[in-house]
Amino acid sequence: MAPQINGSVVKAFAILKLFSEQRPELTAAQVVRETGLNGITAHRFLRTLEHVGAVVAVSKGVYRLGYVFADLGDRVLQNDALARLLQPHLNAISEELHEATMATVFRSDMVYCIARATSMRSLSVDIRVGSQLDGYCTAHGKTWLAFMPEHERERYLQTVKRVRFTDNTIIDRDALDAEIEQVRKQGYAINNSEREDGIRAIAIPVRTRTGRMIAGLSAFGPSTRFTEETMEKALIALRAAATQAENSLYGDEGAA
Repeated sequence: MAPQINGSVVKAFAILKLFSEQRPELTAAQVVRETGLNGITAHRFLRTLEHVGAVVAVSKGVYRLGYVFADLGDRVLQNDALARLLQPHLNAISEELHEATMATVFRSDMVYCIARATSMRSLSVDIRVGSQLDGYCTAHGKTWLAFMPEHERERYLQTVKRVRFTDNTIIDRDALDAEIEQVRKQGYAINNSEREDGIRAIAIPVRTRTGRMIAGLSAFGPSTRFTEETMEKALIALRAAATQAENSLYGDEGAA
């Protein structure tokens, strides 16, 4: 049976997708030109979207996105839907590597564990859901710093005190800036016993289509087992999981 798709809803979202960071405002004429709708239909869609708060008229025939989407986004990120989405990926990676994994979000200058999978090995690192991690000296934290907006990162680096936990902890600002830039370029971060001696980790971002990081994924364990070969295997598994998770954010459309 063919899926029952409402064409009007599809067209409405086609209009909404025309907005971007580079183009925060749209005219009715641009909607007509870029969607192929006729003028009357385009105006009807825009007025309907305005009625439900999806767009706001800033002047005659000119629209911007409404803050209803900010409200909806908060609802998505504040419940445990993200943790439920990521948990199967963590389980699969831990089963493959026989090491612990976790997913995080960033709140109030700290990294929070929202989901985890543990290793059955006798020597393992125990991180629990709800655990807080420092930003500047962990793999997850450096990933969040690398992919957050520049003004947020600058505020963090200027206000958060950096304590040297181990000989490997990076507390010098220039060195940390260079480390964060490297994370941004390569797309992953490594913690080489920077928070606790003998613990290594690798983390990557989960991002939306617009590039916003909404979660971090990592694998970690004792440095005696977490060799360069293990790191490489973990990176491959984490990247595959992140891609699958990013597609899952958008349902059937993301998987297409």
